[in-house]
Amino acid sequence: MKAFKAYDIRGVYGRDFDSSDVRKIGFFLPKLLNADRVLVGRDDRASSPEIFEALCDGITSAGAEAVSIGLATTPTIYFATATMGFDAAVMITASHNPPEYNGLKVCRTGALPVDYSAGLSDLEQMICGNMIPAEKRGTVSEVDVKGDYLDFLRQYLPDLSKLKIGVDGSNGMAGLLIKKLLGNKPKYIFDEIDGTFPNHPPNPLEEKNCVEIKKLVLNQNLDIGLIFDGDGDRVMFIDEQGRYVQPDLITAVLAEYYLAEEKGRVLHDIRTSKAVNERIKELGGEPHMWKVGHSFAKRKMRELDCIVGGELAGHYYFRDFFYCDSGILTALIVLSIAAKLQTEGKPFSACIDGLMRYANSGELNYHVEQKDAAIAALVHHFTAEEKPEAVYNFDGVRMEFANWWFNVRVSQTEPYLRLLIEARDSALLIKKRAATEAILKPFI
Repeated sequence: MKAFKAYDIRGVYGRDFDSSDVRKIGFFLPKLLNADRVLVGRDDRASSPEIFEALCDGITSAGAEAVSIGLATTPTIYFATATMGFDAAVMITASHNPPEYNGLKVCRTGALPVDYSAGLSDLEQMICGNMIPAEKRGTVSEVDVKGDYLDFLRQYLPDLSKLKIGVDGSNGMAGLLIKKLLGNKPKYIFDEIDGTFPNHPPNPLEEKNCVEIKKLVLNQNLDIGLIFDGDGDRVMFIDEQGRYVQPDLITAVLAEYYLAEEKGRVLHDIRTSKAVNERIKELGGEPHMWKVGHSFAKRKMRELDCIVGGELAGHYYFRDFFYCDSGILTALIVLSIAAKLQTEGKPFSACIDGLMRYANSGELNYHVEQKDAAIAALVHHFTAEEKPEAVYNFDGVRMEFANWWFNVRVSQTEPYLRLLIEARDSALLIKKRAATEAILKPFI
């Protein structure tokens, strides 16, 4: 089915999947995960109530109990799954996608993600062509976990009385919680929950969606700006100069926070700036590079027992949060760092500027049909032209040379080839980007 993706089930509701599909998913999910209770949360998209009803109908038809937490952020689902002992949980959301999209993020015991390689492929096979009974043999109940989750988050809440903060909620689910933590002193925009996302798409990874929070920071002379995504599992930052902070650099900022207390391993994805790897080593930590994607990161975090980890997309993972991601938890930790810098007479940018050691293209997207052939052409050209110092093949290809590197990979969620280049200076970056795009041109 078209909606089954690498990390979750997602697509345009009514086109890529419908209520009949969702009902089947609900019916077979308890069997797949050996669960007699399934936790369910949802975002505020127009289709979410209908999907919730169909999902619960399927769960109860299988004889299991559907336990609703109502409107929630995705990290709230992770928290409740892990702390309340659920063996199956579903968050109804399409995260950062436009309002016509929706989807299902599935996790199992301990909030471990269920992706296509670890359960969703089996679920897809189960729902194809199978009929399910009409009678309901299970029940639907409700539980309130918001208070417990807020209590957990408050452990990380610093003294912010002197810090001037701006918050863009993107009209997403972070609006449920953020004011209860930060109070009314910060300047808020788009914090009303509205699944039509009337102000801008709920994807802060695209810098064009950060225009208003940048303006707010500059116009109000704020110390820092936060912008959340649609389901609250990601957050990006704006410094006091109104600059968008490259999200992978925040991994190094979080590493410094944790490595000051305990030396250990830090995970980052294959697109991450070389400066992050260097900084982790300088702090006495052990950096580990891995695949892009929250499900891959969470399993690798557990495998290596990493203290903290992060991705270019703005997902940040914490051993203290069941190896899962939380936009609000990340925000609280970064705000504590900003508050500490303020007491030292330093701006928030002081923890970022030292990490801006290289010129970086950001992730570039190309609509390419022959993706494997395009990647092979890039590898062939640059291997012949310049001997690589290191090559990583576990998520597309990352080739590192003396003064620059690139990563090229196939998107798991969109029809694109993704390319990122980093070089010692902007002149070399421009040169290498032109060279790579010349090689890709016949495939576009």
